[in-house]
Amino acid sequence: MVARRLAQAGWDVTVASLVPREALTGDAAAMAAQWTGPVAALAPSMLDGRALVVDALFGAGLARPVDGPVAAVIAACGAERRVVAIDLPSGIAGDTGAVLGAAFEADLTVTFFRKKPGHLLFPGRAHCGEVLVAQIGIDRAVLDTIGPQQFENGLGLWAGAFPTLRADGHKYQRGHTLVLAGGPLNTGAARLAARAALRVGSGLVTTVAGAEAARVIAGHQTAVMVEAAEGPAEFAALLADKRRNAVVLGPGAGLHPGLFDASKAALESGAAVVLDADALTMAAGQADRLWAARRGTLVLTPHDGEFARVFPGLLGGSRAERARAAAAASGAVVLLKGADSCIAAPDGRVAINTNAPPTLATAGSGDVLAGAIGGLLAQGMPAFEAACAGAWLHGAAAEGFGRGLIAEDLVERLPLALQTAEKHLRGRGSAG
Repeated sequence: MVARRLAQAGWDVTVASLVPREALTGDAAAMAAQWTGPVAALAPSMLDGRALVVDALFGAGLARPVDGPVAAVIAACGAERRVVAIDLPSGIAGDTGAVLGAAFEADLTVTFFRKKPGHLLFPGRAHCGEVLVAQIGIDRAVLDTIGPQQFENGLGLWAGAFPTLRADGHKYQRGHTLVLAGGPLNTGAARLAARAALRVGSGLVTTVAGAEAARVIAGHQTAVMVEAAEGPAEFAALLADKRRNAVVLGPGAGLHPGLFDASKAALESGAAVVLDADALTMAAGQADRLWAARRGTLVLTPHDGEFARVFPGLLGGSRAERARAAAAASGAVVLLKGADSCIAAPDGRVAINTNAPPTLATAGSGDVLAGAIGGLLAQGMPAFEAACAGAWLHGAAAEGFGRGLIAEDLVERLPLALQTAEKHLRGRGSAG
């Protein structure tokens, strides 16, 4: 159909097929019957003199590596030609985004009904160019039958659970987040996390550290409170106050056995817990003890290196597959960070985040993310929705800033991201 429409518009069109016309079946045969011109065998020579290539070879159903004439055409395509892919660039696995041998690098991909994981996960995402979703009459009720478990992260996933601001509300109704800091020379990461928790709406936030580090922190913080606690036992005593209902552990906390004990105490307290950075590294080889101690909700936010240390047996597959396997193994929500961060719930749901610009690859960015998730948990968001919302807000805060973004900027831009979210939520009637 594409060839016919282009020819009708005056384009000089060459059609090539991987199989003879008479071997086609179904819709492909029906469309081929409407093409009155010749059909060439697929070969690199068909590209001679052509500025535009329409790739309609395989789409989303490819399950084996491309080879032969398809691989030869992909290699010959070159950067000087524009490529429009139908459904997915040929050579990209629709369920994982993996490159199966070789793949076209499209300038535009037109898909149907909804995006596939291959459009969202790298490296497939990098091969798609701009993605346009065309509706072709498929009723959205079909999703009830299919029951998809993978989604593009967006407001629709968590709008119903997003905290609203009540006219008669007060700070004690919006939770209290604790953030555990490290030594006196390593307080910055915890301070970033604490400020992010406050920015996203946690009613109260306290940074906890040993006495010397607490004095350093007190010189930098105003609205965020400071508590001195020496060792895991004193930290656990702070958690006896159940109003302290969310805890972030790991950012700049230091690699020492006391951090593992503090993590275990937080999990045993029943508070909602975010384990990040050093807390994940300290869990390596003994993570099962932490999973067994959990009494409340738990979110893990590893990057690839931390993931490999905590889940050494789960390193195969796409980022989405690894996150899902880790969530099932730990019983936690797992946010596996990267350019295509994936948030997985123990029940199999996976959200793929797509709004994170490359400027987020900067020191302290992950600390802000962990704090934002902690602040949302403090306000009562379920763990999966809080992690999805945190990742989306994190990306939205960075969008538009450009080069030069640092973590301190990111924290201060969270209100802009919240305003963007609330504007959309009001439009949906989901927030007041």
